[in-house]
Amino acid sequence: MTTMPCLGNGETVCLCSWLNYPLGKYSVRGLRVALTLSSPEVSASTVAVLDGVFRALGFESCRRRGASVQGFPRELAGFREQLDAHRGPVGCALVAAVAPRGQLRQPRQLVRELSCCGALRGCPKVFLLLSSTPGAAPEPGAFLTGLQELCGRSPHWPLLQLLTEVFCRTAEETSGTTYCPVLRSSLRGALCLGDVGPWGPEPAPGPSAQYDLSGARAALLLAVIQGRPGARHDVEALGGLCEALGFETTLRTDPTAQASILSPLQAFLEELAQFRERLDTHRGPVSCALVALMAHGGPQGQLLAVDGQEVWPEALVQELSGCRALRGCPKVFLLQACRGGHRDAGAGPTLLPWFQRWLQVPPATSSHADVLQIYADAQGGICSGPTPGSCDQADILTVYATAEGCVAYRDEKGSDFIQTLVEVLRAEPQGDLLELLTEANRQVCELDVLGPDSDERRKACLEMRSSLRRRLYLQA
Repeated sequence: MTTMPCLGNGETVCLCSWLNYPLGKYSVRGLRVALTLSSPEVSASTVAVLDGVFRALGFESCRRRGASVQGFPRELAGFREQLDAHRGPVGCALVAAVAPRGQLRQPRQLVRELSCCGALRGCPKVFLLLSSTPGAAPEPGAFLTGLQELCGRSPHWPLLQLLTEVFCRTAEETSGTTYCPVLRSSLRGALCLGDVGPWGPEPAPGPSAQYDLSGARAALLLAVIQGRPGARHDVEALGGLCEALGFETTLRTDPTAQASILSPLQAFLEELAQFRERLDTHRGPVSCALVALMAHGGPQGQLLAVDGQEVWPEALVQELSGCRALRGCPKVFLLQACRGGHRDAGAGPTLLPWFQRWLQVPPATSSHADVLQIYADAQGGICSGPTPGSCDQADILTVYATAEGCVAYRDEKGSDFIQTLVEVLRAEPQGDLLELLTEANRQVCELDVLGPDSDERRKACLEMRSSLRRRLYLQA
């Protein structure tokens, strides 16, 4: 491995790992290590199944640590220190945290701890966040058993595709209950963990592995134009894409007709309610719905109107998730708005552009990138309420323009998120949507943006939240 410890900031450039990074796919050469954090209430059979999953995916080091949930961050900090002290390259880290339902309330703290690991910079970090149900049978449920079986049979599959298949199996085996896993991804490429190679072409999925989009498709675009330079370009680009993909598109911008009664965002919710009613009364089958909302964002991730009114994005999802016509059909939400005030300077070596090109070193990327979180139930029990895992959250894909807590960037030409997304989907409309969004994220992460209040370069990163149970192809 060739290294050059001459960056002036104490960092060492690992040319081996960067030069072997295939376009659109992670190179996971080097140490692949897994860690299981389990609270005392977790059964030994659950931990044993996790060990089987790790080994099927080619993790040569599988560590276990028993601790209270409050001790998980401390254990993970020690894990991070061990990785940073490792002398060779690190390819990937997988952390499984298993605790009673409701106790894993701050997964961001775990993600943030491992994202600070210098040895994992630019490498995928996977978190399997499992809740155990008090009083449930100690045997693992449909999700874990399905994950173990599929990892053993098809370890070469890209992980997002593998998880989508597991989600489908889990939902089928728990028919009549209210269970569906959820994933959150900021990955920048396909992640294949099995010890197989070279990667060959993926087999075409069968009809049952993908959503049937033979029925009507409907799109609703809601945009705040006032006070948002470039927003009109986003509306035009996204509207043209939806029409090209066969969506019957409804556009609403800056609603003012009911301004004396409703705020703009409340009017948008009313528009969404009417959109749902139109779908429920549609005479033929409806196969897919897409909702895009482009507005200002607040410090806690809420959507803001120019009059100061606010609404939470989850309210939009809840409104459409109860649509009878869309039961079992994909529902896609695109949210172009800030989710906080943090401006990410990125992570990576600081080099002059010409020196960076000479070394073939990739640019700094968002510190929020390369993370995959999976939320599931260890026993496959019954969930209630609008939480990750409930049935009214199934078949939903939400794409955020930025990571949680961060600013979403936009200029007079439009937003990085919408403009890049439209370009990627127009270039390959037949592709799997999760894969296309991952490619869009890779391109967004490579951009350097200038904030309106700073001359310093900043980085952005998309985030996907998916409970899709099949592959989604918007164009056959």
